[in-house]
Amino acid sequence: MKASDTDVSDEQATVGDGLRIALISVHGLIRGHDLELGHDADTGGQTTYVVELARALGAMRGVARVDLITRRIDDAGVANDYAKPLERLSDRANLVRVPAGGDEYIRKELLWPHLDEFAAAVQRFYRSQGFTPDVVHGHYADAGYVGARLAEAWDKPLVFTGHSLGRNKRRVLRADGMSDEEIEQQYAISHRIEVEEDVLKRADLVVASTRQEVVKGYELYDAAAGATFRVIAPGIDVERFYPYYYDLDEAFEPEEDIVRARVRMRREIARFLREPEKPLILAISRPDRRKNIDGLVRAYGEDNELRHIANLAVFAGVRGDIESMDQNEREVLTGMLLAMDRYDLYGRLALPKKHQPETDIPVLYRLVAARHGVFVNTALVENFGITLIEASSSGLPVVSTDHGGPAEIITTCRSGELIDARDTGQIQAALKGILVDREKWDRYSQNGVEGVREHYSWSAHARTYLAALTELTPGPSAAVRA
Repeated sequence: MKASDTDVSDEQATVGDGLRIALISVHGLIRGHDLELGHDADTGGQTTYVVELARALGAMRGVARVDLITRRIDDAGVANDYAKPLERLSDRANLVRVPAGGDEYIRKELLWPHLDEFAAAVQRFYRSQGFTPDVVHGHYADAGYVGARLAEAWDKPLVFTGHSLGRNKRRVLRADGMSDEEIEQQYAISHRIEVEEDVLKRADLVVASTRQEVVKGYELYDAAAGATFRVIAPGIDVERFYPYYYDLDEAFEPEEDIVRARVRMRREIARFLREPEKPLILAISRPDRRKNIDGLVRAYGEDNELRHIANLAVFAGVRGDIESMDQNEREVLTGMLLAMDRYDLYGRLALPKKHQPETDIPVLYRLVAARHGVFVNTALVENFGITLIEASSSGLPVVSTDHGGPAEIITTCRSGELIDARDTGQIQAALKGILVDREKWDRYSQNGVEGVREHYSWSAHARTYLAALTELTPGPSAAVRA
């Protein structure tokens, strides 16, 4: 099946009473199952967020239909799933893929010249469906650009979520030693910032994950002064990320794919370790400089006591040949391997190449929790930190950077400790403090399970989100209020 420039889909979905929502997320690899998180820098937390948001909204009373619209990709280098024009997420939620920029998978920085084509394809799709959405929500700068043009064409409200922001990214990259010329060449950052300023001017509502994101991120933009913000923390599926002690109950019968994932993850970790029964320090992130994986490995490698107490496992995305990866990822992974050799971490550090995010990651959190380990996030910049919520929901205590969203998550859930990720001593002390103090470990574990269910479920997120939309959509909002 080749991506066509004509009709997006011949299939029409029925539209009932209630709110009709278009979610736009242009880049990355998006599908409704087995998300390829960590495939590259474009396939991370945003992917999970938009798919789960679409599902959660589709299950809400007062919502007629939700369309999550992304780019169609017909490329031998990725799965055939990404070439399908329409994928059902639920009875009232769809994943729609439209053609723009050819068939090949390309990174988001190369998509800018094709966004008008993308917007035109979205318009063709809705003409084929016989209606226009009541509200348009653009996710990230590229989708914000598309959303602004669609909202103007249809005279509909525009909602925007940046997920990450260009001004913040430029500041961090400069701090990492990149020149402005290098930043422009690799990230087209000035154009991105210009687009973000324009979208903030046009948006009827800006949805942020944390208060800090508004203060430390959006307020770097001139247009933020006139914008309307609403802080709505993302949610997680608490049925997938359930507490580790459920698995320890003999009466509990997990599904077969969970059982298989458990065996697979145990084997995958054990093959790296001399003493696999030790507690694990677990890190999950993309191989990106901002994630500061090298700082974590250095903190672990330089502390003999910490190495004696626990092993370290780093899941840095899903990768093939390191040499074929982009420069940023290649340098991070090469640095980890060099650090493993420098500190002689053979038999103590697990660096798996592959995992299945949909099934393996929830199982991984529970396996680490069952061994009374710790989850750690040493990112220099973390806009939100969805992995912290996932780990906490599983009963796994966390140690995390105090920059960005994690500060609010850990303060709300009381599920771990905050550290300055640039301070090696703080990382070491926080990890050891939880690993050796069982009373503290138990307290953080139970606080996390309870706190996530109260504050970070998808149903709670969707209710708050819809309440915000009703203020923008006086027509269908009556159905939502009912």
